[in-house]
Amino acid sequence: MRALFSGPERRLYLVGTAVSSVGDRVLFLAMGIWVKTLTGSNGAAGLTFFFFVAPSLLSPLAGTLVDRLPRRRLLITVNLLTAAVVCSLVLVHGRGEVWLIYLVMALYGAGATVLSAGGSAMLALIFRGEQLGEANAFSSTVSEGCRLFAPLAGAGLFTLIGGAALGLFDAATFLFAAGTLAAITVREPDTSPEQHPSWRGYTLAGISYLRRSVPLRQMTVAVAATLLLAGLLESIGFAVVTDGLHRSPPFLGVLVSLQGAGALAGALAAARVMHRLGAGGLVAAGLGLMAIGLFALTAPTLTAVIPGMLLAGVGVPWLLVGYNTALQRLTPNALLGRVDAAASLLLGAPQAVSIAGGAALITVVNYRILLVSIAAVVAMSAVWLVTRREQRRAHLETAVAAVQGAQQAPA
Repeated sequence: MRALFSGPERRLYLVGTAVSSVGDRVLFLAMGIWVKTLTGSNGAAGLTFFFFVAPSLLSPLAGTLVDRLPRRRLLITVNLLTAAVVCSLVLVHGRGEVWLIYLVMALYGAGATVLSAGGSAMLALIFRGEQLGEANAFSSTVSEGCRLFAPLAGAGLFTLIGGAALGLFDAATFLFAAGTLAAITVREPDTSPEQHPSWRGYTLAGISYLRRSVPLRQMTVAVAATLLLAGLLESIGFAVVTDGLHRSPPFLGVLVSLQGAGALAGALAAARVMHRLGAGGLVAAGLGLMAIGLFALTAPTLTAVIPGMLLAGVGVPWLLVGYNTALQRLTPNALLGRVDAAASLLLGAPQAVSIAGGAALITVVNYRILLVSIAAVVAMSAVWLVTRREQRRAHLETAVAAVQGAQQAPA
């Protein structure tokens, strides 16, 4: 992991994205709390997160921008624009300006969609070989660490300094990220669109590539099948606590924290496990741990539920790190923005649908039946993926590419 910070470009990029990630996590929950405070409405507070997520449906357009424009300049511009957007929160003084919070979150989400696709492409330019997997694991470690501590920090800071000042704090993290990007020198691919002269063909090229690349298509199917059902867990969690463990609803926070602890441990170990199993093997292993963990949640005792939450937590970053690394290694960098954006759309849409479906199903189907069904699908996805010979072949090819990339990487 120390080699990740050996060069100035690598060090600046990782530190800049880490600081920006902290700002994102701190602001996210605080905005919902702010709307709840101003309106007293749970529904109004929930809309805060809807407006943040909604722009992700336009991720293919974000991928097109990433691949068609100079990436470093685009990311700097989006960071600066987002900083300006969150500064407008100082204009919110009462219930009558809640619409401004919604607008800020929508624009924030649009910026995050571009930064996600562009960040993945930049990561693959800056890191080579095994370091690419380690860089993804580092990013996942920061994200999971923020998931544990940032919500509490955001709620505390909101109480101490208020939403407007918190917006200024977040703006400072975007300015810091823009500054680190401005200090980076990186050779970018040609962004001319000769192969796809039409805007439509250029935009849809990411989806077409995912369909043609057999290893990526297999991983996408396995992960999408999992996420299609994983959204049900948003509603099932309360049933596990109240019906299974016979505890009050706030105890769910304890279980979620345990899952976060498992996820942090999984992120720290992801690079080492991927070195042995390959990216596809890491995804399959993550799915397997998730399946075991979900099945354990059907038990009515904490002695089974606690290990289940920890195992499920470990599996999540393994799935994400393996999939993201495979996406970056198996995709030409000139196409990576559109492919990453297409993957985000294909994986995000099923999860959004299942979140809505889970609220309805939990009222008519016993939660244990739902958990066993989800665990079975996730387990079958893991077995199916690990038995694909294309995954083993991709592991061998990327191992060779990793050695070559490490030899070509800048000192």
